[in-house]
Amino acid sequence: MFGDLLPIKPALEPISIQDAEVYYLRELLLAQSAEAVMRQLIDQVPWRAENIFMWGKSVPQPRLVAWFGDREAHYTYSGVRHDPLPWTPVLLDIRKRVEGIASTHFNSVLLNYYRNHRDGMGLHSDDEPELGPQPAIASLSLGGERIFIMKHKTRRELKSVRLRLASGSLLLMKGETQHYWKHGIDKQAQPCGPRVNLTFRRICR
Repeated sequence: MFGDLLPIKPALEPISIQDAEVYYLRELLLAQSAEAVMRQLIDQVPWRAENIFMWGKSVPQPRLVAWFGDREAHYTYSGVRHDPLPWTPVLLDIRKRVEGIASTHFNSVLLNYYRNHRDGMGLHSDDEPELGPQPAIASLSLGGERIFIMKHKTRRELKSVRLRLASGSLLLMKGETQHYWKHGIDKQAQPCGPRVNLTFRRICR
């Protein structure tokens, strides 16, 4: 007599990209639907509009942000220091699920709220010193699908990589990815719904 069938752990699928280690999971199992989780985060997170320094001047970011994490997980990028807000039950639950898939411990998460098609994120690398030499970045997408663009920093012969990130999907970047590649989310000409992106990280001190 056979026992109950055990659930099969979803597998990350490797994406073949030179000088990078990138994996994709079509749908991360959440406590609620991806849409419901997104709406809860939009309503409950204390979103902030911030400026960043580009070309020697301060310009507004085309999105809203929030930073959560362990008490010591301070993070600075684009000249802005982020002091972590304490984990909420929703974010702790999501972190546990992401860690189970990524087999990595994360002590912080950056939330980005793209309100519509006019919000985006310029090309950049998550290569700040506090992330370590080979950071693992796990990115959960909720809501409207957007195109995730990757561009190699030095090899111009390599074409840009364009990935459509589905709602509820998880993208994991590891190894030398941040050393060799930049990534971002372009603004769109066509209207689209809101999107919340959670990028889990580990701050190393």
